[in-house]
Amino acid sequence: MGPFAGLNLDDRQDDPAAVTENRRRLSASLGFRPEQVSRLDQVHGTRVVQARPGALQVADAQVTADAGVLLAIGTADCYPLLLEDPEAGVLGAAHAGWRGTVQDIAAETLRAMVALGARPERVRAAVGPGISAERYPVGPDVTAAFRDAGLQDYAQDGHLDLRGANLHLLERAGLRPEHLWSADRCSTGDDYYSYRRDAGVTGRMWAVIGTPGRETA
Repeated sequence: MGPFAGLNLDDRQDDPAAVTENRRRLSASLGFRPEQVSRLDQVHGTRVVQARPGALQVADAQVTADAGVLLAIGTADCYPLLLEDPEAGVLGAAHAGWRGTVQDIAAETLRAMVALGARPERVRAAVGPGISAERYPVGPDVTAAFRDAGLQDYAQDGHLDLRGANLHLLERAGLRPEHLWSADRCSTGDDYYSYRRDAGVTGRMWAVIGTPGRETA
């Protein structure tokens, strides 16, 4: 009900039983069990971990070369980044708010994938949905942080373009432009959860990526 109506997947403010059922429904729709989901306690950093099914690790990105693991990233304005090298079978998922973007979590995630056998030129990425630049005004300190990181083109007129910045960073890290896709929709719309729109009292969406193993069929 209220700010948690729909398929809320975060139990920090909502009824845990309802969230557990939502997670079960989502997992089942994708051919996974809830215990195969690898979740993160996201802290706006750049730590990348190996995905652990059924675990909750403190990090903002995770990678795996294993089938039967569903990588989940929770968002409500920040941008999810989902990456795949289909030839190597390596997957990555990252949470990119403004802090993670400035610190280039996209490149950190890709480096961890390369360590598992991925090659940047083969990696495909999906970005978003998240908050649009028009709806994301920021203070001068954040604008300065983007300028210092060489991302001044994505911090214009006191607004941040996280979508554009992360697409730029992924391409800079070695992804081919034709392998980049983004959801050109703003998370402040009525069909999404939005931290800014709802003043912090809201649910979370999941962006997920995984390859079902034979045991999930």
